[in-house]
Amino acid sequence: MKPKYLILLAVSTIVLLLDQATKLYIDRTMDLHTSVTVVQNFFNITYLRNKGAAFSFLANFSYRLPFFILISLVAAAVILVVFHKLRDDQRFTVVALALIFSGALGNLIDRVRLGEVIDFLDAHWYEHHWPAFNVADSAICVGVAFLAIDMIIEERRQKGK
Repeated sequence: MKPKYLILLAVSTIVLLLDQATKLYIDRTMDLHTSVTVVQNFFNITYLRNKGAAFSFLANFSYRLPFFILISLVAAAVILVVFHKLRDDQRFTVVALALIFSGALGNLIDRVRLGEVIDFLDAHWYEHHWPAFNVADSAICVGVAFLAIDMIIEERRQKGK
């Protein structure tokens, strides 16, 4: 098996296990809408359910569940197609896409299993809260940041040639 596929398998396995284990733990140990302060005025563990996408986008859309499932499946398929075309030396891009792929799958599992996504990471500054998120969301964000960094590096590399 090519190294890039081993990286995809390893990253996806780790992210999916961590994402699903933390969501299961939160679901079994906390009541919905309860919160535990971790760092005063900065970070809580707060059990929420999100029917929409980021920032509860489209939460009240009547066909939201089939829509989000379809979008997740299409995104995963596109990522795999792009992934397949990557060169073996594009390790940073491989990790970035693996993070995005596994994050999308983690939230897809919730949507199929529960009809919504469990969120619990609550970052805030006093009363100003960032929307709650989860491990899958974090993986997607880190993966996108890695892709942006990789694009900048690649652009500079091309200019240097």
